[in-house]
Amino acid sequence: MPADGTAPRDPQQSFLTGIVLAAGASTRMGRPKQLLPLGGRPLLQRTLDQAAAACLDELILVLGHRAAEIRDALDLPDPSRCRVVVNEHYRGGQAGSLRLGLRSADPAAAAAAILLGDQPLVTAGLIDRVVRAYREAGARAARPMYVGAGGERVPGHPVLLGRATWAELERLGGDRGARDLLAAHPDWLCEIPLGDDPPLDVNTEEDWRRAGKALLDSS
Repeated sequence: MPADGTAPRDPQQSFLTGIVLAAGASTRMGRPKQLLPLGGRPLLQRTLDQAAAACLDELILVLGHRAAEIRDALDLPDPSRCRVVVNEHYRGGQAGSLRLGLRSADPAAAAAAILLGDQPLVTAGLIDRVVRAYREAGARAARPMYVGAGGERVPGHPVLLGRATWAELERLGGDRGARDLLAAHPDWLCEIPLGDDPPLDVNTEEDWRRAGKALLDSS
């Protein structure tokens, strides 16, 4: 492993795309949660900053609802490394945004790390840990696995999807996405057990307050 702790680079798997899904209409929040202030920055900015600090070679941000307003509010990483694509059919669900992100990836990409724009507490360190496990296992896919309050297993993000899985995702209909695909092919999957609660999905005002408190507590 390199001295800086980042995931080892396999010459055949050296290029990684990060796809940040942030196209939704924030219906439960009632306003664009991507732009909620969190730690002095828009919520989505924190997600992007963590992705940019990880061992990902390019970032694709998938926007949809109020895309221009959200794009203008963000300080995007190096434009040679980060691109924005817009899912005009975002009301069809997250799976369409995932497919658009994969179609937009660099042809050199061997795998994609799927991140959710409303999970601002997912860190660069976690992303790198999942990448490292994925590469060491030689798996087709990887994801962290948490333990919920009732002891149940809770899958989390980022989800690493090797290019060999992408064609299968294209064949799924409707809003079926990576979770359905991995449920159908458990042999593809490397799971990274983490004993903690999963990072928050910010869907409500209460989630937003909890995320702000967690960010303060971690600083």
